[in-house]
Amino acid sequence: MLYNSTQNANEVVSSAQAISQGISKDGGLFVPQEFPKYDENTFRELLKTDYKGRAKKIFSDFLTDFTEDEISDCVENAYTSEKFGSENPAPINYCSIDGKCLNVLELWHGPTCAFKDMALQILPHLLTKSLKKTYDGKTAVILVATSGDTGKAALEGFKDVENTKIIVFYPVDGVSPMQKHQMDTQDGKNVRVCAIKGNFDDAQTGVKKIFTTKSVSDKLSAGNMLFSSANSINWGRLLPQIVYYVSAYCDMVNDGKIEFGEKINVVVPTGNFGNILASYYASLMGLPINKFICASNSNNVLTDFINTGVYDKNRNFFTTISPSMDILVSSNLERLLYKLSGDSDNITREWMTALKTNGKYEVTDDVKAVIKDKFYGGYCDDLQTKSTINELFTKANYLCDTHTAVAINVYNQYVKETGDNTVSLIASTASPYKFSRAVLEAVAPDCTLPETEFDMVDKLFEISNSPVPAPLANLKNKSSRFFDVTEVNGMESYVLGALEIE
Repeated sequence: MLYNSTQNANEVVSSAQAISQGISKDGGLFVPQEFPKYDENTFRELLKTDYKGRAKKIFSDFLTDFTEDEISDCVENAYTSEKFGSENPAPINYCSIDGKCLNVLELWHGPTCAFKDMALQILPHLLTKSLKKTYDGKTAVILVATSGDTGKAALEGFKDVENTKIIVFYPVDGVSPMQKHQMDTQDGKNVRVCAIKGNFDDAQTGVKKIFTTKSVSDKLSAGNMLFSSANSINWGRLLPQIVYYVSAYCDMVNDGKIEFGEKINVVVPTGNFGNILASYYASLMGLPINKFICASNSNNVLTDFINTGVYDKNRNFFTTISPSMDILVSSNLERLLYKLSGDSDNITREWMTALKTNGKYEVTDDVKAVIKDKFYGGYCDDLQTKSTINELFTKANYLCDTHTAVAINVYNQYVKETGDNTVSLIASTASPYKFSRAVLEAVAPDCTLPETEFDMVDKLFEISNSPVPAPLANLKNKSSRFFDVTEVNGMESYVLGALEIE
């Protein structure tokens, strides 16, 4: 299995190279040249095993330059019951509302209580093995732009990992207080955290610019270092996300919720497009998926794109109660467009260049037609999000976070609009306690809000009796370590200074 860049098909690398490097030298993203095809017999075998067994099978088909023992070691060390609370790190909650079952795939039982743990607990293992295969002796500098959850999950995954350093940038006013406290209190000798005076798109653009600036790369090389990424632009982040869609389908069959071979819909709250892209990739392998329902908040650039074929980031940016989706440049959409354009690096590069120069591009009619056929785009605002949280809690006694509520709201819009009652799997991406203020305001609108974030957590537990995840409860008495703030144009200098190579 080899990989090439979405913007230069002649740049062909192994999986270890793709994971180590993170992003192509030309700024493109690495994609597999082909996808393994799973037939009925393959899926029947996957039904018989557990999450780890399914992960090992999928990883072995994509990471062909890894040995069976290497893959097993990565999986066994990543998905432990100590980290995820059970042998199944991605359980499905079959809650019922108005007589209808919502199949909620809970992806937030890991150490940072967000779906990013599903990939970022295994990425450090994949990366360290990849480095030994490709850049033995070099230190990997992990640069991360985060809208809230990726940062903490990456910090937790890479803390004190040998031959790595990690620097996380987050928008100073664009994350929840709990997300900020998670990052600013992070343990580890090799970690740094810095806020930027801008939004997530500014952070993401800044990181990509640093990655592709030759003078910066040369300075790192002279210091026996190289850049890599823990964002979902890294193939080692995206691949693990394919696993939980395949595994969830197997669980639904085994639990009698669907028949073997029956198609399902997938509903994903979407910002950077990686999570929903993973489900699309799973379908290319043979997973029976009927429709990909892409749920956005008021930053509805993806909704408009799915409906019109025009991607236009020239619009107002909204700071919402679902901050991990406050994104106007969805990086992983590039991977989808590459596939839908017939694996054309020229066409993909043309669109991405237009996005950089004009903030806008329009895809061809044939690509529009495929997107309209396969995807549904919808969005809701903060008031609708809170209303959904309240309704789910009142009618089903189920407490969900703001991002999951966006998914459920858009799913309801889809069913009402289309009448499609296909069994659907809804991705739940974070613990409600990571966004306790907004969730508390939703379930108890007449409640007087406590003063501090952790008092809000206590109040929300008192009202809902929904368990507070230990990793969040344990943060209460931790002191902050990081207070750095920089301008967007100061990110490069900050990185060089942190690495002591200015």
